[in-house]
Amino acid sequence: MSLNKAINIPSLLKIGSGKIAKIGKYLYDRQYFKAALFFSSGIEDVVGEKLYSGFKKFGIEVVHKDAISDINIDNIVHTAFKIPASVNVLIGIGGGKSLDYSKYCAHVLKLPFISVPTSVSNDGFCSPSASLLVEGKRKSVKSSIPYGVVADIDVIINAPEETFYSGIGDMIAKVSALWDWKEAFNKNLSDYNDFAALLARNSLDSLYYAETFKDFKSKDFYAKLVNSLVISGIAMEVADSSRPASGSEHLISHALDHISASPRTHGLQTGTAAYLCSILQNNNIENVGTFLENTGFVNFVAKAPFDKQTFIEAIEYAPKVKDDYYTILSENNSLEKAKYLLETDKILKEIIR
Repeated sequence: MSLNKAINIPSLLKIGSGKIAKIGKYLYDRQYFKAALFFSSGIEDVVGEKLYSGFKKFGIEVVHKDAISDINIDNIVHTAFKIPASVNVLIGIGGGKSLDYSKYCAHVLKLPFISVPTSVSNDGFCSPSASLLVEGKRKSVKSSIPYGVVADIDVIINAPEETFYSGIGDMIAKVSALWDWKEAFNKNLSDYNDFAALLARNSLDSLYYAETFKDFKSKDFYAKLVNSLVISGIAMEVADSSRPASGSEHLISHALDHISASPRTHGLQTGTAAYLCSILQNNNIENVGTFLENTGFVNFVAKAPFDKQTFIEAIEYAPKVKDDYYTILSENNSLEKAKYLLETDKILKEIIR
């Protein structure tokens, strides 16, 4: 039995309208005056004017700046040690690559990292890991949970539509992931953390029971989605594992990344796989299906559905992605059941053809 451990959570958490312009004040309040900035391609043009105006007002100096195009871990480490010693905070602004890149830089240098997502495509912006290229292969690398998260809904709501549905898909993946985790524990194949599971489950509740349930494109719902993804990231930190947010559906997504000629956005893959896996688990099926239909996820994916044969190959390959990692796909009859569902389930027939 392990003893209780100290956990890190974001000390700075700002979700709402107009937050980009206030980052300068947030830094000033915490006495961070020398910043290194990492932008996704093109994002500086979108947010730069408001960001730098706030910096100027509060005397924040940009000591180092990069536009991120790759996530090779060797390049990141090389960059980290080129950052001037005067820098006392790293800020990543944009999508997954820039956030993972700057998060790992901060981890290497043991500096506070502030995550500024400009879309809601997944929960990586507040997770304790980074998705990087290691010896040519995409891997989840242990990192540090951000010191701060600043999510400007005015910016996020104008991101490409696909990022919204990807965020929906990555969020609903917690349903199947939590089932897999608990079942692995029941089979003595995994540790389990009740509090981390509670956090992850509550992150789902904040979506299922949102007051704006009928208006999924409102600022209020975007804020709830960001909030849920933040809680998911904290759940992984508490568990010291990706288990609260990643199970059979993520294994299928990783398999699709490996075998597909053109992999889709991570959250579209995990959301689609989560629905399939929830049926295999006999787990919360009605809520998952209704939520994916009501949010428009099903209609969006159905416009460019997954290839059925490729998806079947991914399901077959998925249990091999991680050694000694129990999920519903570890069961001997899961592949045949999945094939049957792909032929008979109404939603699956729309999004996988």
